[in-house]
Amino acid sequence: MQLPAYYLPRPPLQLDAATVAAYEALWTEITSAPEAGEISYSLPIARWQFLCYLADNKPILMHGSGNPNIPVFEPRQAVDIMAFGNRAAVYAASDGIWPIYYAILDRDQYPMMLNNACIRLSTPPGEPGEPFYFFSISQTALLHRPWRTGTIYILPRTTFEQETPGASGNRLIHGMQWASRKPVTPLAKLSVAPADFPFLDQMRGHDDQLLRQRAHANPDGFPWIEEV
Repeated sequence: MQLPAYYLPRPPLQLDAATVAAYEALWTEITSAPEAGEISYSLPIARWQFLCYLADNKPILMHGSGNPNIPVFEPRQAVDIMAFGNRAAVYAASDGIWPIYYAILDRDQYPMMLNNACIRLSTPPGEPGEPFYFFSISQTALLHRPWRTGTIYILPRTTFEQETPGASGNRLIHGMQWASRKPVTPLAKLSVAPADFPFLDQMRGHDDQLLRQRAHANPDGFPWIEEV
């Protein structure tokens, strides 16, 4: 299965021995802190790379928000076309880039409709491969470059369940979205800026009404754009 060109592959990670040692030192600080606090990040490596390392190697998930002061995440009813994303839950991702999209979008000042995904593919019984992404917001908002500083919350994975993989031919499509029906207390948080999002210049814009029409006519036709 070859993905359409609108899916963006994750850029390569810098994982030399010195970088991994630095990441592990930060992880030790996170897990030994008496309470959740801001991670002191001063490494000369993009923050998304550190977040991806944690997502790939630690029993955590991530949630992006514009609110830097959330002590506990409570389940809230979401609004989503897909059934898994349309429940009362705390949502988080097993990926380090996807949550930055949510963290840096200023939805308070610029109302917008989001259309996005993060997936990995596998051929049973193999492990899922590298992630691919799709990012789009309302064209009316995109024109204003509606970016803000945001926060990535690092959450324990304990109470979460992952979205069930879908199938396409002999491949499984793994969504990186997870949901918890119980409250979740963060382990730590990290501030992020628009420049920390590696796909900022590849953000798509869509017509909200047309997207709704296409999604209603073909619920399984994500991302409901003209390219094939």
